[in-house]
Amino acid sequence: MFGSTKMVDPAQALPGRDEPVPVPPRHEVLGTPLAPPYPDGTRIAEFALGCFWGAERKFWETPGVVSTSAGYEGGYTPNPTYEEVCGGRTGHTETVRVVYDPSETTYDALLRVFWEAHDPTQGMRQGNDVGTQYRSAIFYRTDAERDTAEASRAAYQQVLTAAGYGPITTEITRATDFYFAEDYHQQYLEKVPNGYCGLGGTGLSCPVGVAPAE
Repeated sequence: MFGSTKMVDPAQALPGRDEPVPVPPRHEVLGTPLAPPYPDGTRIAEFALGCFWGAERKFWETPGVVSTSAGYEGGYTPNPTYEEVCGGRTGHTETVRVVYDPSETTYDALLRVFWEAHDPTQGMRQGNDVGTQYRSAIFYRTDAERDTAEASRAAYQQVLTAAGYGPITTEITRATDFYFAEDYHQQYLEKVPNGYCGLGGTGLSCPVGVAPAE
């Protein structure tokens, strides 16, 4: 899919709407809540790595992940539709919300899945999918998560550079409002097993457990 590769000016963004889209009560694969409230003790992480159909599957297959959902984040338009996001006038990127149990997995481990599942050097595209809605992003919730994400980016950059790749273009930014995508996008590749998955990693392993710089 092709879209605009230039971020929309906030003043030109679509106005959106007050009403959120309805969210299915349960995850199609994991059987857990798709929207809050989530099980006690779980944490939320949000990542954008291209088309959210394949990206969401990467995370629901990850041990320790309790729930996942497809949505939109990083832009300006409240409660956007898929068509609006693809039109490039909302500023959002296709994002996966990951709810995980910190006693069974770590933020580091999720970052490794994120980095290895896509090519984070491609700017406003991912593979054949072109547009601002496919840009790579990590939406952190705490300063500790920011530091960990930045350390992992620096570590993976060394690996990519050694293999001949250019600079990582992934945004690392504080989480804003996450807007759930429409019902048919949720766990799409479970509902449509032979459906389109535009993800393609570099094939390079990402170091994990890198301590953030003091």
